[in-house]
Amino acid sequence: MADKIEIQARLDFWKSALAKKRAAYLALLDGGVKSYTIDDRSLTRFDLDTLAKEIEEAERKVDELTAMVAGRKPRKAFGVIPRDW
Repeated sequence: MADKIEIQARLDFWKSALAKKRAAYLALLDGGVKSYTIDDRSLTRFDLDTLAKEIEEAERKVDELTAMVAGRKPRKAFGVIPRDW
């Protein structure tokens, strides 16, 4: 597992990526531009669904890393098997 400094660096990275993706989404949604460029990636209105999925994934990453910085462990998946005794 990474140390707290590395986790904080990852959190900062994902927060900045999330901010850029949200800005692109809003600019395309408002219709003021036909295309939007993030670094070397060009997006159009046809990319809104893909961009929305990427925003959701980035939000999940930010939430997970924020929890790790706070000292909580990442969630683990588990199953419950109902039994009728």
